[in-house]
Formats: sequence, C-alpha cells, structure tokens
Amino acid sequence: MALNEVSPDAPTIAVIAGEESGDQLGGDLLAALRQRYPQARFIGIGGKRMQAQGLESWYDMAELSLFGLAEVLHHLPRLLRLRKELTERLISMQPDVVIGIDAPDFNLGLERRLREAGLRTVHYVSPSVWAWREKRAEKIGRSADRVLCLFPMEPPIYARHGVDARFVGHPLADRFPMVGDRAGARDALGLPHDVPVLAVLPGSRGSEIARLGAIFLDAAARVATAIPGLRVVVPAANARVRAQVQALLAQVGRHWPVPPQLIDGQAHEAMLAADVVLLASGTATLEAMLAKRPMVVGYRVSPISYRIARWLRMLKTDIYSLPNVLARANGLDRPLPVAERMQDDCTAAHLADDTLALFNDSERRGQIVATFEALHRALRVDLHGHAGDAAADVVAELLERPDAQ
Repeated sequence: MALNEVSPDAPTIAVIAGEESGDQLGGDLLAALRQRYPQARFIGIGGKRMQAQGLESWYDMAELSLFGLAEVLHHLPRLLRLRKELTERLISMQPDVVIGIDAPDFNLGLERRLREAGLRTVHYVSPSVWAWREKRAEKIGRSADRVLCLFPMEPPIYARHGVDARFVGHPLADRFPMVGDRAGARDALGLPHDVPVLAVLPGSRGSEIARLGAIFLDAAARVATAIPGLRVVVPAANARVRAQVQALLAQVGRHWPVPPQLIDGQAHEAMLAADVVLLASGTATLEAMLAKRPMVVGYRVSPISYRIARWLRMLKTDIYSLPNVLARANGLDRPLPVAERMQDDCTAAHLADDTLALFNDSERRGQIVATFEALHRALRVDLHGHAGDAAADVVAELLERPDAQ
C-alpha cells in the first residue's frame, strides 16, 4: 500500500485531546467514526470517553490539562519532550489522519510538524479568532488541512485567509432540549414553584471566585432585598470553590431576607430553575443561553492583563459574552440580548440594577427567550443529527477524498 493510502475498511486515526471537554468531543467523534469504519484503529491521547470507544491512549490525558501561564511555564520542558516523542511516534506509525482536539498551544504545533511530514491533519475547535487576532487563522491553516468549528461565524473568517474550515455544530446544542424543564429542576433543588429564583455563577475556578465572588454576592443581596421572596441559588463547582463562596458569604455585609442556597455542582439545574441568571463571562453563558434563561454577565481580569490587551489591540470585539457574539453574527442583536458589565464597569451596583431590570420586565424576558431559541437552532447543523456526526463526515471526506474542496 502506498504511503498515506487509506485502507477503506480499517484506517488508523490518531486523536489527541488534553482536557475533559476535549475527551467528551473526542468520544462523540470516535463513536461516529466507528459507525463509518467498524475496523478503524484509534491511537493517541484521550480520557475515559475516548478510551471507551477503543482509543489506545499512549499517555495520561492529565499531562496536557494545564491552566495558567505559570503552570504551563513550569511544565514546559516536559510538554516539549512529550510533543517531540509524540511527533516521532506518529510519523513512524503513519496514521491516515491526525485530529487535534482543542488544546491549541500543544496541538497546533504538533499538527504543523506532522503536516510538514506529509500526514493529513484536522484541528477540532477553533480558537476564538473572532475575538483575538484574526490573522491567527492563517497560522492555524498551516497546521491543519481542515478546521472543525463549533460556531457558524468562524468558517467565513478562515475563508478570508484561504483555510478550509467547516461548521459542525456545537455539542452543547445537542444536549440541551429546546424547552427546558423548569419545574423538574426546581423539584431537584427543593425550590418552590411559585417564587422568583436567581442563579448566581461567579466562575468555576478559584481565581475567578477571588476576583468576582464578593461583587456577585453583593449584587445578589441587593436584588434579594428588592424582590420579596427571592431565592438565590449558588452552584459550587467543587469543594474548594464551595469553601471560598462560604467565606465570602460571611464577609458580605448585607442582609439576606432568605439565605442563599449553596449547592454542589448542579449548575445546569440551577440555570433551568432560575428566572434570571447572574454569571461570569465564559462557556457558562452559552449554557444559560441554551437553557433559555435571561442573564446578566460580568467579568474582570487582572488590570495589567486588561491594559496589555488594550494596548496591543489584541481584542477585536466590543462585546464579550457568547450569546451576544452569536446574536450579532445572526442579525439578532437589536437590542443585544445580554447585559454585559466588564472590568471597571463590573460593580455590584451595576450588576444589581441590570438584574432587577430583567426581573421587572417580563416582556423583555420573553423577547430574550425567543432570541435564544433562534440561536439554539443556529448552533445545530441538523436538527436531527449531532455535532459528532457532522465532524465525522468531514474527517471521512478527508480520508476518502483528500483533495475535495
């Protein structure tokens, strides 16, 4: 068999994921590829979901699961050695295609070296080229034969730089129903059906809680004082975050008519149970959108990081939350569906005012829900299919028709 010629029944497919979210994407993708190629061999790096689909994981996925500049720098020599070993091993194995899932700092360099060595490469999950340095799209194109995008506004950006990028749908859009079960969520959390509920999510990492926790809880206390009978629910991502939130609740010097309900995990249930959600900017805003819950978004980064980003003109957008970005991309941004309070504007008073405005305007909440329903549909390639299937279609095309455009 000639170099890189694909066995029609048993291709060898390398997949590299470095985080839990990547393992979930990879599990769905490998399941869909297994339907198309029952005898396929999967090799690379992945977690339990990917291994359940038959992946031969050569390394522990946790070796790539690093967050923060200091942590990455500390482990950089080991990461570079791992990437070198992985590159050499894959070039020796000559898989039919190599798929890097997210983890761009690790995977894009790996993909570039492998592509230069003649292997076909795919990068699954585009970095946020719509927000940060669009010209990165050209660099990503030098690493990947195909880029699989979760958002529909991303492929046109790549097209401007001559890169073959495909929208495959967002997996979260497959997992959330079009109409959420509010009553069931309230039952699960022990909340009455006839009271107003505010869910408060100031972040899932310790650094986010340290920057935003006191501000968000102060804002929630102001709202609770203004709305009789309001229940406030605060999900904690883990035991460490729970302890941080408990300490902050003791410090917030405001009266709570009804004490906040601190719960372990269950962020999705908290969103579904709520009338309004107050949360930190990030992926959680997409989840709240898919839960069809009106929201107020706030965020702060370190003042130095913010000033550097502004000085270097790295940020290419004047909006931050994913629902607003998607609304603008789909022409549904008049008005923008989400109130945003960023950096110095992210204060307890502003967040409380925005949240109260939503509670007091049922017509506006209804308009926001309608917008979120339209955006949910826009995030699905096929109302009856799944993102993993669409991603597998693109990989199959590259395997069987590598010159197809």
